[in-house]
Amino acid sequence: MTKISNKHRQFVQERLIESAQVKKKVAEDCLESILEAAQLIVDTFESGNKVMICGNGGSAADSQHMAGEFVCILNKTFERAGFPAIALTTNTSILTAHANDLGFENIFKRQVQALGKPGDLLIAISTSGNSSNILVAVKAAKSANISTIALTGNSGKLQKMADVAICVPSSMTQYIQESHIAIEHILCELVEHHFFGKKGKSWS
Repeated sequence: MTKISNKHRQFVQERLIESAQVKKKVAEDCLESILEAAQLIVDTFESGNKVMICGNGGSAADSQHMAGEFVCILNKTFERAGFPAIALTTNTSILTAHANDLGFENIFKRQVQALGKPGDLLIAISTSGNSSNILVAVKAAKSANISTIALTGNSGKLQKMADVAICVPSSMTQYIQESHIAIEHILCELVEHHFFGKKGKSWS
């Protein structure tokens, strides 16, 4: 059995430290955009509307994870009803039919057009900020008077398209994704505290 060498140990330590440093930069650089995004989600739910979430690959998993936290529960100290959130990444029949018959680029755009209504919110997740199916979904949302939040990295077209953009200050995919899931948990927790926290409907 091959042993983990000291070189490997150093690699693991470096990766963990680098990831933590990115999160520290998120805390410094993204605070206002995180609070703005939380407010937009609160406004959406308070008005009786829903949140739609989309992304590719790891960001598709994030979409499902975030929708699950909203519909189910994040902080178990709260007994609450579910928030209306949908991951546009989960219906394999829709995804494969549209990709096969009409092309992959519009798989999320089509669902935004079919399921969304004015006052809803689309959370679009792309580490590169340049995923074509994410960009066209955001464009469709804006045309339909649906608000948009972007979760992305430090570059790409997406950050300039969304109403609120949370841009992780990194270009390394895994560090962006690791920060995204932390941000998504924070957003869910802020929303829970707003609606169900003991101190009332405010985190400020």
